[in-house]
Amino acid sequence: MNFELGQIVSMKKPHPCGSFEWEVQRVGMDFRIKCVKCGHSVMLPRAGFEKNVKKIVSSPKDKNID
Repeated sequence: MNFELGQIVSMKKPHPCGSFEWEVQRVGMDFRIKCVKCGHSVMLPRAGFEKNVKKIVSSPKDKNID
């Protein structure tokens, strides 16, 4: 899978606040993701991130409809 900054992804397990959706803020060997509901930010290694992503909910391209 290819990931881009600003994408919203759904993870397999929920955050303690109850949200499954996260925004991708950094891409590389490590990923920084931010919880959409509470704003908590987490750094994950690429392997762990890719293993736990269920699906891509939206892309930054979807948001920029002119």
